[in-house]
Formats: sequence, C-alpha cells, structure tokens
Amino acid sequence: MTIALIGFMGCGKSSVASLLAQELGCFYFDLDDTIEMEEGRSISEIFQEDGEGAFRAMELEYLDRIISDYKDFPTTMILSLGGGTILQPHCAQLIKENATCIYLKASVKQLVENLNIVGTDNRPLLKEAENLEEKVSQMLAQREECYTKNADIILDIDGLSPQEIAERIAEQL
Repeated sequence: MTIALIGFMGCGKSSVASLLAQELGCFYFDLDDTIEMEEGRSISEIFQEDGEGAFRAMELEYLDRIISDYKDFPTTMILSLGGGTILQPHCAQLIKENATCIYLKASVKQLVENLNIVGTDNRPLLKEAENLEEKVSQMLAQREECYTKNADIILDIDGLSPQEIAERIAEQL
C-alpha cells in the first residue's frame, strides 16, 4: 500500500510523513528531499537556475521512479508530495493509480502560522511575497479544487500537531 500526502505548502506533509511512517512501522519518501538529494541542489536553486517547468518535470520523473521501484514492495510506503505536485495531470494520474491520497487541509490562517514558523526561504513561490497571507490565500484558492478532487481522504488539520495528524491518519487506515 502507498499513501500519498498532499496539501498546500506548510501544512506539515513532511513532518506527518515521518511520524506516520514511525506509527505504521514503514518507510517514507519526501519527494522534494529526494529531488534535492538526487540533483545536488535545493528546490530554490532548481527554480532559480532551471525554472519552474524544469522542476515540475523533475517531480514527475522522480515520482514515477519511486512508484515504479517500490510498487510491489511488501510493506506500506508513505509519500510526502510537494504542494504543486498533484496539480500536474501526469502526477495526479500516477497517484490515483498507485496510492491512497490524503489531503491535509488547512485554513489560510493555519498555513500562514506554520509558514511563519518554518520560513519561506526554500519555497520559491512564496519567498518574495510582500503579503504572505494574501499570496497563500490566492494560491490556495487556485489549488483547492485539485487537492479535493484527487483526495481519497480529506483531513482538516487546523489546530492539530503533526503527531495528532499522523495518529488520525493511522486510525483511518
């Protein structure tokens, strides 16, 4: 079984994936971390040097590789996807065919609080926003339908810690 976590930047996908993997006794992949490790540079550097289009192509390539390599693995695998991964039709199709997709749904207020804690330096689409709340609100409005449409499970996460989110997901599986 493969579980894919989707949601907007700052909803806690990476933290939850790690905790959920511990909870279920399995392993996880963070797609952004995988890309950074394989490419030898940060997401920000990839955006800056190659552009968003090249980064999106890398997302598809590495997502396809991870799913192909671990498709028949006997244990559960958790995938933490970047906030924009599921917006790509080919990525969405890969997830739909190969994973249970869980949308970590958060309000703009919760996302901004989280992003203010973790920072936006490695988030190229947000790091130069003059008004973070406005930018998050605008981008979330554009992405919400796609997140909802592709999710098998929608989990409202406002006010929950990453540990509580992981526990709730584990209970639902």
